[in-house]
Amino acid sequence: MIATSAPLRLGALALLLAATFIAAAVGGMAAASAPEFYQSLRRPSWAPPSWLFGPVWTLLYLMMALAAWLVVRALGPGEARLALLLFLAQLAANALWTWLFFAWRSGAGAFAEILLLWVLVAATIWQFWRATPVAGILLLPYLAWISFATALTWAMWRGNPDVL
Repeated sequence: MIATSAPLRLGALALLLAATFIAAAVGGMAAASAPEFYQSLRRPSWAPPSWLFGPVWTLLYLMMALAAWLVVRALGPGEARLALLLFLAQLAANALWTWLFFAWRSGAGAFAEILLLWVLVAATIWQFWRATPVAGILLLPYLAWISFATALTWAMWRGNPDVL
């Protein structure tokens, strides 16, 4: 672990939390009418209720920020550059999906984009794991949720061709 001062470590954590929740807010702007739109769609029987998404995403975003912070602590900001670039890229892709699906109602675009998101998350996990396995492990529930969301996106797109 890189020896850094407590204020620097806390500053890095604050910055990573801010970046993560800014991405969440950007995506959230597109999801203003998401619960109503989601309810109006034909959903597969295994689709979760709309109320579940908020708590799940809040927990996942916290775990993402914590994982990134552990990488910065383990490597230092300079050595963590590739891992952090991947982290930021997957955050941007995450926010974009919400716009594609809920705001722009592009099922094909959302599905193609979530495949890219899956790859970015997997690559981020690989880089994080190399820095400190705990950081990689913290992202595994996120990858599992994205995998589930990929199947759900496909099912919703195919089941709602008139809307998506």
